This record gives sequence, structure tokens and C-alpha cells, in this order.
Amino acid sequence: MAAQDAGRVTIADIAREAGVSLPTVSRVLNGRADVSPSTRRRVEELLAHHGYRRRAAQPAGRAELIDLVFNDLDSPWAVEILRGVEDVAHASGLGTVVSAVHHRSTSARQWLVNLRARASDGVILVTSDLAPELHAELRRLGVPTVIVDPAGVPTYGIPTIGAMNWAGGRSAVEHLLALGHRRIGVITGPPTLLCSRARLDGYRAALESSGAEIDDRLVRQGDFSHEAGFRAGTGLIGLADPPTAIFASSDQMALGVYEAARQHGLRIPDDLSVVGFDDLPQVQWSPPPLTTVRQPLDEMGQVAARTLLRLIQGETLESPHIELATRLVVRSSTGPVPR
Repeated sequence: MAAQDAGRVTIADIAREAGVSLPTVSRVLNGRADVSPSTRRRVEELLAHHGYRRRAAQPAGRAELIDLVFNDLDSPWAVEILRGVEDVAHASGLGTVVSAVHHRSTSARQWLVNLRARASDGVILVTSDLAPELHAELRRLGVPTVIVDPAGVPTYGIPTIGAMNWAGGRSAVEHLLALGHRRIGVITGPPTLLCSRARLDGYRAALESSGAEIDDRLVRQGDFSHEAGFRAGTGLIGLADPPTAIFASSDQMALGVYEAARQHGLRIPDDLSVVGFDDLPQVQWSPPPLTTVRQPLDEMGQVAARTLLRLIQGETLESPHIELATRLVVRSSTGPVPR
């Protein structure tokens, strides 16, 4: 990575070049001791090389820190949200502490202990499914909180930032219907997530409005991972009457379908059309480039950070819940029904 302007380089960029995780860079920036000397030296050298500006001296009563909490950090999806949050936080002179709780209550409780110790000014939770008692503790501490892509219908009075998942799912399937497809498979995300249910509802709405049959055998559950897409795609392709198109409700799962198709000797889009959801940077280079629904992940991170800054400053929000528009991006993975 060439040296970048100091106002633009992010800890995601530093982590990528150093070959370490995002929390590791965050720990180095915040002076934590639990980093090996060689790793610390490598990260420090890259921070200096790219001119990453550390936080200025803290005004009284302010830590000048925000916490960004994911369930997992092993997806390019998380990196895009982090990039958006960091753009805003860095420009505002705030440090960002990145954590992953890995769906474990013990990890979430330890994060809460650490949060109290460092007295962060605010928290951004991503696809939050923290237990109610942990949300209650955040309220008790008076820490301003924003949720990105909430796991369920918000019930804690916390501002949320999301995307128009139902409209995105519908637009993906309408595109396939316009190409003549009628047997359209879908691979969903975890049913506990609001975004998964909304994308599936969009799929069903598009089929219903066109008069196409909804065949429950064409609906497969995944978890947004490449492996889940491969397994579900293999199952759909192996049906006696397989679909001619598959809508995978994440790009990672769509790439898993690519591999399933390859192993079955199918060509995309000649034999099978595939649509994803997210528009991660790498899918424009996949063979063939993936048609997908663009979810503005970096913008979601930016809006979440700006919203949190307003809460920290004591401002009143005009609307506590914001949904950003999705957009279909047509590339080369979709085509007419094979003859």
C-alpha cells in the first residue's frame, strides 16, 4: 500500500498492510499491553509511515474515544462499515476501539467491563443481539449508543441505521423475472436477523406480484458465509427440477454458489444466473463479475458515526431510525433463461 494522505488512511488499511486483525491495531493505538513487541513495532512503523494522526490531548470529562462492536470481524462486510465509521471519527479527532464479541455473552460482558474502564464517549453496535441486561447497563452508564443493521425490531429506544433490505430483495428478483426466469432459488441469512427476513420477504413479494409460483423447495437457509452459499447452492443445483437462477442474500454466499456451479460443470450465466447482496469491493472482479444489490455499507458506518457524535453533543435527532437506499448493480452473472 502506497503512503496515503494522513486524513484518509484508516486502521483497516493499516491492519491489512500489517497482516493483523483490526482489534490488534486498535490495541496498539490505545497503548494496550497485550500485543507482542514485533507486532507492535510493525504496526507503529506503518502508522508513522502513513502519518496516522493519534488523538489529541483529551479535554476534561471526555475520553475522545468511541467503541465499535461487531459480532464477528471475519467478513469484508465488517471492514466496509469500519471504514465508514473511521472516516468520520478520525476527521473529528476521535479514536476508535474495535471489538468482536463472537455471539458469546461472556465476551459481551468483558467488553462492557472494558468500556467502563476506558470511559468511551459513545458506542456503535453492529447487528446487535446483546442481551437485554447489557443494553440496560449501557443505559445505566448513560453511554450514547447507535445500532447499525439491527438484529431485530429496535425495542430499546436506541437510534438505528440500516438499509432498505426488502426493496433490495425485491429488485434482485424482479431483475431475474425480467430476464424470463420463473424458477428462482433463494439462499437466506439467519432467520433471527431482521435483514434476512426482509430480503426473503422482498423475494416473495416479487414472485407473488408476477404470478410466479413460490416453491418452498427453492428456499434454503444460510448464514451469509461462503461455505453456506456453497452448501445451499449444491442442494439447489442437485434438485430434480433445479432453479435457473439463484438470489443469494449476501455476496459471500453468492460466491459460494459460484463454486457449487463450477463443481457441477455449470457456466454462469449461460446455465445459471446468480445475484448477490452487499456489493463488496471484490465481487466486481469475480469471474464473472457479480450482479448484486448494493448495500451502502461505508455510508451506513459514516451515518452511524455522525449520529453518535450528535448524541454525544447532546443534540436531539429528527428521526431515530434511518434506512439508506439499496441499488441493483447489473454485471455479468445474470442472463436469459437457458434454452
